Amino acid sequence: PLYLILGNTAFQLMSDATTMGMRSIIDASSLLKKVRINRLVFPVQKVLFAVVNYAFSLIAVAVVMVVFQIPLTVYALLMPVALLLLTLFCVGISLLLSALAVFFRDIIHLWSVVVTAWMYGTPLFYSVNIMSPWMLQVERFNPMYHYVTFIRDCLLFQQLPSRGTVMGCVVAAFVVLIVGYAVFRRLEKRFILFI
Repeated sequence: PLYLILGNTAFQLMSDATTMGMRSIIDASSLLKKVRINRLVFPVQKVLFAVVNYAFSLIAVAVVMVVFQIPLTVYALLMPVALLLLTLFCVGISLLLSALAVFFRDIIHLWSVVVTAWMYGTPLFYSVNIMSPWMLQVERFNPMYHYVTFIRDCLLFQQLPSRGTVMGCVVAAFVVLIVGYAVFRRLEKRFILFI
């Protein structure tokens, strides 16, 4: 149960944060037309809202750990690091999608399809051990695989995440954040013409 709940809650955080972040500029269009405000606030606020919701889901994680007598170890102290990196990753995707959704509204509908496919492509409810070697190689390019593995290593397997897992999380977070920020800043001056 802990394997399932850790994977599903982490993925749900990404899904909720990016879906709400993607619509943030469009949903705030009436305010943006009236008041001069930093547009970055809207997608970032949606991501932080999803992070707060995730924090409440950790109560359920704690209950499951108590019921199944899984002790907290020193590795649980790495959870804030995993959460910070996942938050930065979500902010990057939200900035990118919120900027693109202003100009291409179909992205809003396509993103739900992408997230569903991404969910099945991430070992949330099945074990990594059943995957063939070539599938494991493909998973190394799946950022959510690294974030979920990081969180499971900290709380379930009670071990230090591997260097590859940590690097996967760090690289995904900063590459996506830089790309998302650059695209958002480049397009934001034209938002007012399309919202």
